[in-house]
Amino acid sequence: MDVRRAAERYPGGDPGAGIDTRHAFSFGPHYDPENLRFGAVIACNEERLAPGSGFDEHPHSHTEIVTWVVEGELTHRDSTGHETRVRPGDVQHLSAAAGVRHVERNDGSTPLTFLQMWLAPLTPGGDPSYSIVPGIADSTPYALPAAGAMLHVRRLAPAERTAVPDAAHVYVHVVRGEINLAGETLGPGDSARITEAEGLEAVGVTPAELLLWEMAP
Repeated sequence: MDVRRAAERYPGGDPGAGIDTRHAFSFGPHYDPENLRFGAVIACNEERLAPGSGFDEHPHSHTEIVTWVVEGELTHRDSTGHETRVRPGDVQHLSAAAGVRHVERNDGSTPLTFLQMWLAPLTPGGDPSYSIVPGIADSTPYALPAAGAMLHVRRLAPAERTAVPDAAHVYVHVVRGEINLAGETLGPGDSARITEAEGLEAVGVTPAELLLWEMAP
């Protein structure tokens, strides 16, 4: 298990324009050949947008983009004609496929915090697609077959336990609160990269929310 702390993330974004980003993987000018991906995950970006700020229209291709809102409301628009509002508890999935353009903004009056995770598809190309699952429950994982992955959302009370999926690769991200995982205490923004997970449990230290990517070899 490889634990990465929130303070180790690469800073990014444009603070002067109200965009504060923290990258978990090699990104843009922060090139690290030893930190390009884990399993299918190639980016896990914590984004904080001030009211009225955001990312203007820009392109993506050959990437599965999954977004999880922590607080606030995200406005999404894309070149396939979708315009939606994404709220805490919703799972947004944009499959860039051969190419798509999108806009992500905070059009609200309060700060917005969201997590955006990029996964590499098993097969590049194809037609872009979009979906949103409102209010996903802990017991309902979100399947991402295009990347051979499954997203689990877990919300824990203090001392509550939850099993970590047995899988070739598991990427754990703590959204809020603190957990104990294999003897390590992880807090908000911390993550763990687990290879050949078997029989592991996460235990709530405080009320906590975490995301777990279960990935095939």
